[in-house]
Amino acid sequence: MKIAEAKKKLVETALGYPEAWKDHPWGETVAKVGKKVFVFFGLPRGGLSLSCKLPHSFDVALSTFSWAEATGYGLGASGWVSASFEGSDDVPVPLLLEWIDESYRAVAPAKLVKQLAARDEAAATASARRAPRRRRRSRRAAGA
Repeated sequence: MKIAEAKKKLVETALGYPEAWKDHPWGETVAKVGKKVFVFFGLPRGGLSLSCKLPHSFDVALSTFSWAEATGYGLGASGWVSASFEGSDDVPVPLLLEWIDESYRAVAPAKLVKQLAARDEAAATASARRAPRRRRRSRRAAGA
């Protein structure tokens, strides 16, 4: 996915979390829950950058992706990872959505994280209901 489309999808998804809201401290776009930032989207310019708190996948992110680095200003020491993309880079949106989810769960109050668990469970149940059931073929139909 290209940068403009990816940025729109990432911001939209971040703001879809319970009690998430957009703010613009220091001129950059961030997603917050309560008073805490859970995603920094950087300054509005041509590329895409974002920073997320990754308490579980920090080491893997830094050792696996050349475009990932520990966030500056001392945030990297607390598990924050930054990713940057420019020009025609293909943005790994599914992975970054996982990072946003991990960051939200790390920063949000426990009561909001519990709401996510309930929402995820409800979505899984609804998905299971919609899934088509396979019909068993009888022995006759199978030529037995």
